[in-house]
Amino acid sequence: MAMTLRLSDEEQELLRRRAAEEGISMQEVARRAVREYVGIEDHRDRVFASARRVLTAHADAIERLGR
Repeated sequence: MAMTLRLSDEEQELLRRRAAEEGISMQEVARRAVREYVGIEDHRDRVFASARRVLTAHADAIERLGR
């Protein structure tokens, strides 16, 4: 899928520099950044869901420990 990404001059320069440093295209740097961001957010969502399950399953014990 093609899309247009509008960047500020500063963002574009940072992207250009990173691409040059890594010897890859600006598009590849942007694609990697998107994959990393999505992966981090997916992980965060799984951690929060797990924490909610633990809090629910052990609510009585957690309540007693809080006293």
